[in-house]
Amino acid sequence: MTHHVAVGVDGSPEGFAAAEWAATEALLRDVPLRLVHVADKPLTLVVAALAIAASDDSAAGDAVLQEAAATLRARHPALEVTTRKRSGRTPAALASEGDEAGLLVLGSRGLGSVAGFLIGSVGTATVGATTRPVVLVRSTEGSTANAVGGGAPAPGEGAVGHTGTAADSGQPPGEVVVAVDVHDPVDAPLAFAFEEAVRRGCTLRAVHGWRPPFVHGLAFDAATRLEVEREFTRTLRDLLLPWRQRYPSVKVVEEAHAGSAARAVLGATGGAALVVVGRRARRSPLGGHIGPVTHAVMHHATAPVAIIAHS
Repeated sequence: MTHHVAVGVDGSPEGFAAAEWAATEALLRDVPLRLVHVADKPLTLVVAALAIAASDDSAAGDAVLQEAAATLRARHPALEVTTRKRSGRTPAALASEGDEAGLLVLGSRGLGSVAGFLIGSVGTATVGATTRPVVLVRSTEGSTANAVGGGAPAPGEGAVGHTGTAADSGQPPGEVVVAVDVHDPVDAPLAFAFEEAVRRGCTLRAVHGWRPPFVHGLAFDAATRLEVEREFTRTLRDLLLPWRQRYPSVKVVEEAHAGSAARAVLGATGGAALVVVGRRARRSPLGGHIGPVTHAVMHHATAPVAIIAHS
């Protein structure tokens, strides 16, 4: 079974940038794209209704969806684009869409009438409420003109009708960067990262951060630091050997850096096409859990960030 890519749009430049990214990702996967607009409703109305409404009569919502769909169809003629309006609490509505999709894509701001930054309460709640992969996309300088609302494609653009590479679909070049903890390796983020590297025909950079031991009164000299770094790199290389064998077409670069894992990952993201991090899919009374490394990357990475839930 193939799964569509879903993306939240709200008429903002961030939503438009996310929609364009989602369109090229859908082309890479050879699946349809669903555009979703959420009209945020007070919680009391949702409770009274006992469900999230499947439609919304907002003329503004209709206009946002129609404009986004028309522009994406013009830019990518072979892409199947559908639309859906939702009403209710934004995180719950978007998480529900994510549960139906193979991938949920969100812009860097909240997607509803009560906005706020995506990496704040709305985004955190959405990421924590679904076990499906979620990609967060920031709007970069100049991306609005090249994203939804930017007009028709240039000659030769957007005519991909099959699973291809990033170059085929217009996806920006760059590496896929994945965070790896050699002490507690997890398959789900690695599988997602390798699959994305295959789709893009690009290098996969696996990054591990380690903290030098602190011994009072003793210096951790440069030579010792270098040797420990080499040892962690060898461990990382051994860990990824089965993945290399499973995905022989992917060039893999392993890096181990002294310092926090978040800093190590963020330091490797310059020019990256996608950054992949994991989160444990455990529930608590306060919502889904997002670990400190993933939280830091969500807030500070300028490249799109894929958050992959795992047990």
